[in-house]
Amino acid sequence: MEKITILIADDHTLVRETWSFILNTDDRFQVIAESGSGEEAVELARQLRPNIVIMDINLPGMNGIEATQLIRKYSPASRILGVSLHTQPTYARKMIQKGAMGYVTKNSSREEMFKAITEIQAGRRYICEEIKNILSEQVINGEDQQGGLNALSQREIEIIHFIKKGFSSKEIAENLDISVKTVEVHRYNILKKLNLKNSAALVNYINNSQLEFE
Repeated sequence: MEKITILIADDHTLVRETWSFILNTDDRFQVIAESGSGEEAVELARQLRPNIVIMDINLPGMNGIEATQLIRKYSPASRILGVSLHTQPTYARKMIQKGAMGYVTKNSSREEMFKAITEIQAGRRYICEEIKNILSEQVINGEDQQGGLNALSQREIEIIHFIKKGFSSKEIAENLDISVKTVEVHRYNILKKLNLKNSAALVNYINNSQLEFE
């Protein structure tokens, strides 16, 4: 049986080596390359055309979401499995939107990783049990899956990134080449979507959030 070829992209050497060792113990898989950055992952995928790319979201420089988009362009047959410490469904959604076929968290077991790889190799989308359980709880609790962080646009996330750095609306406008009025409209919409009362509450929310706005 022809083995499923795999590229692992993660900025932690020990994580890459551990997954490489574990995957290579299974006769179905063959790890053909490892990468510590998004840029390198894109280039390796373009050259080697692996069946599967295991893509960590939080990579230095070009992050995993951006790298996923480029790999889909340069190696369209490669299927991408997003991996992250983050359990918020919004991350899984963004990876899928950029072309990933699956998403698992770093809490996932070896067996679930194996299942995810074989499922997406077969052309089926795979979301890990941890994320699905969180989504189920949101439904049970009556929470809107499209609300909150999941409802933020890419531009709104960019603006939150600048707010976290302490930028004023004028500075944000200059960096994004938009008007101050447009920034204020975005800030208003962000408050509405996150159900926050004012800018002080937004800053507090951002600073206390586990999310990394990149």
